[in-house]
Amino acid sequence: MKNRAIALCSLAALTGLVSSVPPAAGASALPDTARSARAPLAWKACATKALPSLQCASLKIPLDHYDPGGRQVTLALSRVPHTARTFQGPLLVNPGGPGGSGLAMAGTVAKSLPKEVAAQYDVIGFDPRGVGRSEPALNCRPGHFEPVRPDSLPHTPEAERANLDRARAFARGCASKHADVLPFIDTVSTVKDMDAIRAALGADRLNFFGYSYGTYLGAVYGKLYPYRVRRMALDSLVDPSGVWYEANLRQDYAFDARHKALMAWIARHDAAYGLGKDPAKVEARWYAMREALAEKPAGKKVGAAELEDTFVPGAYFNGLWPHLAEVFAAYVNDKDTGPLLRAYEHFGASDAADENGYSVYTAVQCRDALWPRDWQTWREDNTRVHAKAPFSTWNNAWYNAPCAFWPTHHLSPPDVSNSALPPVLLFQATDDPATPYEGAVGLHRKLRGSRLVVEEGGGNHGVTLSGNACADRHLAAYLATGEVPGGGEVPGSGGAADAVCEAQADPKPSRAGGGSPGPGRGALSVPWSTMRA
Repeated sequence: MKNRAIALCSLAALTGLVSSVPPAAGASALPDTARSARAPLAWKACATKALPSLQCASLKIPLDHYDPGGRQVTLALSRVPHTARTFQGPLLVNPGGPGGSGLAMAGTVAKSLPKEVAAQYDVIGFDPRGVGRSEPALNCRPGHFEPVRPDSLPHTPEAERANLDRARAFARGCASKHADVLPFIDTVSTVKDMDAIRAALGADRLNFFGYSYGTYLGAVYGKLYPYRVRRMALDSLVDPSGVWYEANLRQDYAFDARHKALMAWIARHDAAYGLGKDPAKVEARWYAMREALAEKPAGKKVGAAELEDTFVPGAYFNGLWPHLAEVFAAYVNDKDTGPLLRAYEHFGASDAADENGYSVYTAVQCRDALWPRDWQTWREDNTRVHAKAPFSTWNNAWYNAPCAFWPTHHLSPPDVSNSALPPVLLFQATDDPATPYEGAVGLHRKLRGSRLVVEEGGGNHGVTLSGNACADRHLAAYLATGEVPGGGEVPGSGGAADAVCEAQADPKPSRAGGGSPGPGRGALSVPWSTMRA
């Protein structure tokens, strides 16, 4: 889903962290996992001012793990090495996606954890196959999101046809440019790559910390390699029962609820934004803005679809609410499109890294599982969901629509139910739209012995290392000693949670009065954990 978990228009890029990692250096020609274990990685310094101890390497792995002597591809890796006398092994980290670059995450996790905990691990980041500095990197159709796109709402047969043509063109572009690798861009192949990284590091067991789609990677890794898992912390949990068509439909309801939460917040701060005190009326004004932009795109760049792209990140992270509210107020109250255009460039526009991420996202999701091939099924399902959740249902449908025309055969998602793992520590906010709470409860039940820490009332995507001290204490204790919250029902949790943390407060308006010029590039710091699903 564009700008969402299970696919976000790279909010991580807003932090500037990804671009801070230099190209990976060194390579080990390793045709299989066994040889990887005997050939140490060639780590070289790739330090930046922000990450002075960062190191980089690359690893050759089989494109097809069932043909280990066949074609090799390259994974780009990063590392912050341990400094403590106590060494707990590698901590492999992943920020989500599919399609999210993980190179910068090693440095950020190492800086965000308590020093005494981070010092006990080699924190390892990686770009999954097809992503970023791993080779080959996918880009199926450059310019696919160039504005102005057709209105996402299929009001007319012509509008629907225009969006279908875009989806078909993207699928054809992938088939034309990447036919040789598409059958091997999938979750299970990535999980096998993770085990190849473990072997190349010379570790008998792996520690893993993943967000969003990274939680699905962790669950599948645990299924395929349960006795290779030492500790595993998963934050913002993908529902393994809906991979991937149903999961996206469920997201639509949750994103609509989160958008309504933004409208209610704006209504509570009418003194600052002047958009009304009734949330329903504020929301009606937002849809009127959408309709006006569908008729006359701002600056010939921001139409209805681009407006949705700009506001969806606010569902991931409420720290953006004051900026989005100012954009909204400027357009409605002052007829000023400047803040909207700048916000689109900052939050909604796609660059080459986003195109790469989307290409890998689509390749993984379309390959992982069965998607309807009859467009009538998509039309009926999304029309039904849109009637109750209009904010981004059709935008999300078109984002995923290439899967209706995908050139590769689908795989069958593994059942991640597991009773062989050590205790896995899970984190979930109750109102997270990208990975809805019900899916987290389902994964918790599938992983016997797991423990679930719930951020009650939280709606941001990514609970830990984003300012919630309670959640961070649980994560630090787990990584330091393996300690997990005691099993047993927490009052009010319905038996699902093993520990509950209070959500952080919603933001305050950034300034009194609407019509602010809006954020420029580099003006915001978005949590690095706010990634795809």
